[in-house]
Amino acid sequence: MSASSTRAAMATISPSRKLVTLINVFTVEPANQRQLLELLARATETSVRHAPGFISASLHRSLDGTKVTVYAQWRTVADYQAMRENPAPLPYLQQALAIAKFDPKMYEVVETYSGTASERLKRSQSGRTTK
Repeated sequence: MSASSTRAAMATISPSRKLVTLINVFTVEPANQRQLLELLARATETSVRHAPGFISASLHRSLDGTKVTVYAQWRTVADYQAMRENPAPLPYLQQALAIAKFDPKMYEVVETYSGTASERLKRSQSGRTTK
């Protein structure tokens, strides 16, 4: 079963949500990118997503094969730290660190913007036309 087939909710990016965002950029050899993605997906599916305070996670891969980025939302920094102390995801993370370097940082959302193309798409899907 893939992680995408078990998603309960999509990430909602909004300053009003008052969540913390972990953005973790892994640097990897292109030959190992797929393996790293599989390890991170298994860690998330089997343990991380069940941790108290976990909201959502998205895995991203660079087109050149050298990066994998995890975008994860947590209720609090303390919730994330508690998950890190849980031994369940440790084997996956140790394997990931054997093939990649990583740079995790915590963020908060300040502003969000939508392009005008998304507004035109919404109007066209609702049957309204635009000039």
